[in-house]
Amino acid sequence: MQQPPALTRAIAALLEGVSRKDLARRAQTLSAAYREGRTSSGIVGELDVAAYVAARMPATYAACAAVFARAASAMPDFTPQSLLDVGAGPGTAAFAAREAWPSLSATTLLEHNAAFRRVAATLLPSARIIAGDLGADKPKSDLLVASYVLAELPEASAGATARHLWESAGQMLVLVEPGTPAGFARIRQARAALIEAGAHVAAPCTHDNSCPMSDDDWCHFSQRLPRSRDHMQAKGANVPFEDERYSYVVVTREKVARGARILAPPLETKPGLTFKLCDETGLRAHFVASRDKEEYRRVRKHGWGDLF
Repeated sequence: MQQPPALTRAIAALLEGVSRKDLARRAQTLSAAYREGRTSSGIVGELDVAAYVAARMPATYAACAAVFARAASAMPDFTPQSLLDVGAGPGTAAFAAREAWPSLSATTLLEHNAAFRRVAATLLPSARIIAGDLGADKPKSDLLVASYVLAELPEASAGATARHLWESAGQMLVLVEPGTPAGFARIRQARAALIEAGAHVAAPCTHDNSCPMSDDDWCHFSQRLPRSRDHMQAKGANVPFEDERYSYVVVTREKVARGARILAPPLETKPGLTFKLCDETGLRAHFVASRDKEEYRRVRKHGWGDLF
């Protein structure tokens, strides 16, 4: 997935004049915090923000863009006018949402970190930016997004936080978290609480039943993104791409069409393809024989995260 040129230019401008050695050193600290579940921990000054923009923003954008694409596919008639990005950071999710839904005409960002708010004002000059945390007063919006926010909170509070956010979501709420067991655990708790509150799941689940995932497994997806030179330097990487793992849930106030979601890369063997699927019947494996040429041709391009 390629970043839009406008975002690429904005990131380059934010990194102009920053020492690449200092950037790489700080980015390593932020990456270690992210792996521990502290997605924006320790970001205070301009160097911290620059390191975040170089090391984490491209992957966060890619994950959010992939989630929004699936949400838009699930509800093709959804044309939101207003967006609220809670715990917005530098505005990454809002930037991706405006790419997915050109109908958005009013964007509000809620962020407690002043350094992030300054960057967000540069990236999204037309947005309304509010200083505050999750408990602050929030305007009701057609679309509410909270990406990589629940990771900053105790796992036990995920359900209550999701219900609180749902109160401000006019039509759709999107939650995105790291694709780790801890990230999925928060999404799972949030999903259950939201269904109890009357929400309907639009993606990735194709049902509103209890999650069938066993405790030793977790529902997550992957998005590949190219790395820029600055991205590679900041991460100390020598591979020109990155795979961002993420978990998410999209809920709406109306039911959507059903199907089955592919939960893992399809297993390809000479006899055919095996898909790990989740639908209202639970988890199941579905085999398509290569000798069934018509069906095999239909499904062979389906991948991890797609609807079957």
